[in-house]
Amino acid sequence: MQISANNPDRKTWLHVDKNSDFPIQNIPFGVFLTRDDIITIGTRIGDTAIDLGALHQLGYFSDIPLTDDIFLQDTLNDFIADGRKTWRAVRNRIADIFDADNDTLKNNKQHKEVVLFRLDEIEMQLPVQIGDYTDFYSSIEHASNVGKLFRDEEHALLPNWLHIPIGYHGRSSSIIPSGIPIHRPQGQTLPPDAETPLFGPSKFVDFELEMAFITTDANDFGEPIPVNEAEEYIFGLVLFNDWSARDIQSWEFVPFGPFLSKNFASSMSPWIVTLDALEPFRVQGPKPIKEQMPYLKTKGNKNFDINLEVAIQPKTAKETIVSRSNFKHMYWNMSQQLAHHTINGCPVNSGDLMGSGTLSGPTPESLGSMLELTWRGSNPITLKDGTERTYINDNDTVIMRGYCENDGTRIGFGEVKNELLPVFNPGKK
Repeated sequence: MQISANNPDRKTWLHVDKNSDFPIQNIPFGVFLTRDDIITIGTRIGDTAIDLGALHQLGYFSDIPLTDDIFLQDTLNDFIADGRKTWRAVRNRIADIFDADNDTLKNNKQHKEVVLFRLDEIEMQLPVQIGDYTDFYSSIEHASNVGKLFRDEEHALLPNWLHIPIGYHGRSSSIIPSGIPIHRPQGQTLPPDAETPLFGPSKFVDFELEMAFITTDANDFGEPIPVNEAEEYIFGLVLFNDWSARDIQSWEFVPFGPFLSKNFASSMSPWIVTLDALEPFRVQGPKPIKEQMPYLKTKGNKNFDINLEVAIQPKTAKETIVSRSNFKHMYWNMSQQLAHHTINGCPVNSGDLMGSGTLSGPTPESLGSMLELTWRGSNPITLKDGTERTYINDNDTVIMRGYCENDGTRIGFGEVKNELLPVFNPGKK
C-alpha cells in the first residue's frame, strides 16, 4: 500500500501555520481528554486536535477493517497491535478526509463540532500503556565522552561497545508525558573525599536528550526478529528525556548499572510520529568502525535526519537553548537495537518503549547532557538571565524539541517539557 498521506503537494482545509510541526503530511497519533471529559485516541493537524473515535463512529473509516471500539480506548496499544497495514490505511484516510479538495467533513458543521477540538480544549495523556522499557546507549560521541570523563581517552569506549548495542531495562512505571512536574530524587551518594556514602537529595540532576520508538507485537517467545524486517514492528517515535541523577549513578552503577539514578522519571512527548511519516527523511548512519556480526548488518538507509534541541527555562526567565543535536548521529540504529534485543528470543509487545540513549553529536554545542556540556560541572553554562548551570536547578523547566525538514516539508514532534521541583515534602501536598 502506498503512503499517499506523505504527498508533499497535499493541502488541508484546516489552518496550519507555516512552521507548524504538524502539517497534513505528519498525522501523528496520541490520546487526549476532551472538553467533555472523554478520553479518546486522536491525531493533530496544525493546532487542531481530531477525535478519531468520533470520526470512526460517524462512518469515515467504514471500509477499513477496524473494531468498533478501536479508537474509544485510553491507550493506543490495540491499534498499534493491528500492524502496519492498518496504521497506513488509517493515516491515508485521515489525509483524504482533511484534504483541501474534500468537502465531505469540511461542509458538515454537525460532524465538525464533535470531531474537532482546539488545543486548549484537550489534555494530552500518555499515549501507550508501556509494559516494558529498554534504554540503549547508541551514540558513539556520548559513550566516548562519558568514557573520557570517568576513565581516560585511550579506554573511552569499552571493548564491547563497537560490537553490540548496549542497553539496560528501565522502569516503565515512572515514564510520564510532557507537562507533568517531577521532584528532585534522593538517594545514596559518595562525595569525592568521603569514605562512606551519604543520604540526601541528588545535587547533579541531569537531562538526557533521547528519542524513543514504540513497538507492536513483534515475535513469539524464542523467535528473533531479523534486522532487515525490524521496521515492520516499529510504530513510531517520540522525544524522550531520560532524567538522570549523576551523583547517585556514579555510586550505584557497579556492578549492575543504573537503578535509582534513572528510575525516578523519564518523560516523553505525547504525539507519536509514525515511521511512515518519517520516510522522506531517511539518511545513512555512521560507517561501522568494526565489522558487525551478520545478525546486525542492515541494508539501506536506517537513520533519520531529525533536528533536536534542548532548552532550560528558569522559573522567572526566558528559556536558553543549550544543545542542538540530531538523531542521525546514532551509531546503532533502531533496526539493530530491535534485532539485538530479540536475538536471544526475548518477546516484544505492543506499546513497548525503546530509548535511543543520549544523542550527542560531534560538536561542542551538540552534546546531549549537562554532564557533557559542562564537562562534569567544570565549565558552567550561562543562561540568558545571567545565572549559571552545571546541572538542573530546582524550578528549572527542561524543554526538548525535534523536527525534520526538506523540500519545504516540515514534520515535527512538538515538545516534551517538564519542571524539576524540590525534593518531595509530604507536608506540602
